[in-house]
Amino acid sequence: MSETYIVHDDRFRALFIGHAKLEKLWTGGRWVEGPVHVPSAKSVLWSDIPNDRVMRFDECDGSVSVFEGPCGYHNGHTLDAEGRVVACEHGGRRVSRLDHDGVWRSLVSHWEGKRLNSPNDVVVKRDGTVWFSDPTYGIDFHYEGHRAPSEIGASNVYRLDPTTGELTAVITDMLKPNGLCFSPDESILYVSETGKTHDPACEPVIRAYPMVDGRTVGEGRLFARSPNGFFDGFRADTSGNIWASNADAVCVYAPDGTHIGSIPVEEMVSNLCFGGPKKNRLYITAQTSLYAIYVNAHGDGWRD
Repeated sequence: MSETYIVHDDRFRALFIGHAKLEKLWTGGRWVEGPVHVPSAKSVLWSDIPNDRVMRFDECDGSVSVFEGPCGYHNGHTLDAEGRVVACEHGGRRVSRLDHDGVWRSLVSHWEGKRLNSPNDVVVKRDGTVWFSDPTYGIDFHYEGHRAPSEIGASNVYRLDPTTGELTAVITDMLKPNGLCFSPDESILYVSETGKTHDPACEPVIRAYPMVDGRTVGEGRLFARSPNGFFDGFRADTSGNIWASNADAVCVYAPDGTHIGSIPVEEMVSNLCFGGPKKNRLYITAQTSLYAIYVNAHGDGWRD
């Protein structure tokens, strides 16, 4: 075992490449977040939230540039089935989409007539519905957005049907829901709880919610407890392992919730995504920098 990997369970050994090392690809942000791989552009986009810009890493030549700025204080990103980027905006307090004509268009900004707090992370289900978390981090301070009171008075996870515009609160039992992703078969929705930022008694965990009918979820159960700091963003690989950001590492969990291994990072890890032509390069946003490491696992969308 090298210092690049920490093995807690032998199942982790099959997921890393011993001579593949963590690379720092770029630094210079304030709080970087929300990476998304855009295969059609051979690029990774990510947010530098306090600087109100979206950055772009070119996988062909390794260059980094500003993709968009100002941008409404983007946080999390994902792709829909048409390859369009879907974004959570703290400043605009909305979920938006970058259409093929290059224009950002709002998908949703209100729930029951009240403005959303500050959408944080987002995933798109195979049926086209958009699922996102809505804590208050973008309206708590003048740093990652614009300070304002919460009109809703709660932080929920929502399901948006972009065809009808119907917005439903699907999870209402968390203090500050944050990162989220589906299991590969979309039978489970995983959500991280970061409410300890507002209540010291709130335990930082990932909870697993079973899908009931494709539209709603059942009662959540504990999936994992954070070993250090908070879980923020995370993603599943094609085998159902969860690769989760944590205070000082990427923590990897087997589908049964066992913490099988970690990849230490020298900065506070915020989020990650799989990228590259074979979806086997893990891109990691951490505090001020973008990192990457090749792993023996593939993100959603990879097919042999």
